[in-house]
Formats: sequence, structure tokens, C-alpha cells
Amino acid sequence: MCKVYISRCYDSKDTLTHLKSSCTVHSRQLTCYLTSPHIIIKYRDICTLCSSGLILLFYLVFYGFLAGMFTLTMWAMLQTLDDNVPKYSDRVPSPGEPPMSCLSICLSVEYNDTEQVKNELCLAGQYYEQDGSDEKKVCQFRRSSLGFCSGLTDSSYGYREGQPCIIVKMNRIIGLKPSGDPFINCTAKVSYFPQEGRIDRMYFPYYGKKAHVGYVQPLVGVKLMLRKEDYSKELMVECRVEGSDLKNNDERDKFLGRVSFRVLVTE
Repeated sequence: MCKVYISRCYDSKDTLTHLKSSCTVHSRQLTCYLTSPHIIIKYRDICTLCSSGLILLFYLVFYGFLAGMFTLTMWAMLQTLDDNVPKYSDRVPSPGEPPMSCLSICLSVEYNDTEQVKNELCLAGQYYEQDGSDEKKVCQFRRSSLGFCSGLTDSSYGYREGQPCIIVKMNRIIGLKPSGDPFINCTAKVSYFPQEGRIDRMYFPYYGKKAHVGYVQPLVGVKLMLRKEDYSKELMVECRVEGSDLKNNDERDKFLGRVSFRVLVTE
């Protein structure tokens, strides 16, 4: 048995009546009858409804608090990030050297001389620093500087004559400024384009994809000078970045500052 007391209520005649009612619990249901001269009211599951409402309110407040904390944390973290520079880049201290596998398409689109002539004619041998500028300019890299590996004079890139060209480029690393005069050096007998495989410092530093729109990496064309006695033999070639402070001999990462590939030419 439980008792429910209602101190006052209004009947149909708007007169104040003091009521006292009792209720009995049967089969998990609570039924109460409140009687007055003009009113009969029946309540079912009033205890269950109150409990459910309190539980629902608790979870609404609890998960609302968690959502608010998560949103505040994300907002605070985003305030520490730069749109152009990654917060942590120490895992890539030196660039790798991937060979390009899409010669015709990549060179004709990204390195087209007609498009490159619109870019800035930079001073060779010096870093092109633009820290105070919101809009970063791009230095020209003309496809014609790749000579016999440009595809302009030989659309087969030397593959037809058995002396194929390999185009090597350095991966983009934001803020990288290699000291000295970096160049590409390969183990096989090759010819380099530009001369001596030089990578001019005017293409550094790189400011990121969003800030440095239109930027293209400098390329080095490596033409393998194979002879007939070299045909039908698998040739192992390794190219490294030399002449600077860039790492190229880390045995834990064989692609750091260097690239290796195999070449097989048949008649």
C-alpha cells in the first residue's frame, strides 16, 4: 500500500477541496482514484512514467555534456593548426626519389613550356623565399631543359633505340632548404639532363599544396647509355641525392634520398 496526498485541487465549480486518496499496487500497476464532489481522476503507471522521465533527462544532460566537451576540445585543437604547414613532419626529414612512370602525360600537362612560361623567372642558385607573401609564386621549370629525355625530340624517350630515359624527382617536403648544390648521381653509365643532374636551389622552399598553387618539382632526366652487349641482362641502377645535407645512406630506410630500379632491354 502507498499513500498519495494532494493538498488542493479545483473542481468544476472552482471551489477548493482538500482530498486524500489511497492507492494499491497490483501486478506492477498503480491505480489511484481521486474523488471530489465533481471529479473522478484515474492515474496508471505514474511511478514508471516519473522514473522513465528522470532517466531520459539524465542521459540527455550526460550525453549533451559529452558532446559539448568533444566540440570544445576539437575547436581548441584546430586553433593550433596551420592551414599550410603540417604540425608534425619530423618523420620525413629527407625526401625520397620516386621515378616517374607517366612520362608523356605528366610532362605534357604539368611541365608544358607554354604553361611554365607564365611562372616566375627566378634567380638560379638562390632560395626563392616568400615567407612574407600570402600568394606564393612558382619558379619556371621548362620541359625542354630535360634535353633528350624531354620527349620533344624523341617521343619514345629513348626506348625505341634501347637507351631508355628515367625521370627522377624529389618528393615535396614543406620548408625544405637543402644546403650546397644537390644533384642526382646514378651507379650506371648514364647521361643527365639538366647537365650533371643538378637540382637548382631556386625551387626551394616549398610552402604546401594550398599556399603554393601550381608548384612543380624540379626533374632530372637519366638516360641509360646501354650498348648491345648490355641487352638481355638485368641491370640494377641506384640513384642518390648528392652534394647536400640530405640523407641518402640510412640502412633502415632504403628509399630515403635514393631510389633503386631494375632495367632489362631486349632486342
